[in-house]
Amino acid sequence: MTSPVTSHGHITPPKPGEELHVTFVDKDGGEHTFEVSEGDNLMDIAQAEDLEMEGACGGSCACSTCHVIVEQADMYEKIPEPSDDENDMLDLAFGLTETSRLGCQVKMTKELDGIKVKLPSMTRNLQASDFSGAKKS
Repeated sequence: MTSPVTSHGHITPPKPGEELHVTFVDKDGGEHTFEVSEGDNLMDIAQAEDLEMEGACGGSCACSTCHVIVEQADMYEKIPEPSDDENDMLDLAFGLTETSRLGCQVKMTKELDGIKVKLPSMTRNLQASDFSGAKKS
């Protein structure tokens, strides 16, 4: 007997045969794999599955609290290039790496089926509004 799939947040259960797979590695090294739908973003998935990801700005690319580290370089290459706004927010992220992205900006596609992302050990809740009076260098 299987229990029905419940929908949380902004994600929709995948249709049979259209499941995509994502694995989150939590800060303690535990792996959590989920079947998700095309178009769901990593932040919404993590929050719907009660993983530790804040997403303080609600997915508007105005903070760095949904920072993830893509574990596989080949998968990282399949994600569309980050926008200038995302790069600005990533500059504020704790533990930035060459394969860091904001979870709210990574939407699941068939090409990303099987992606594995690590949640950083810490996040910084710095938002764009914290710097509204600051000059850009």
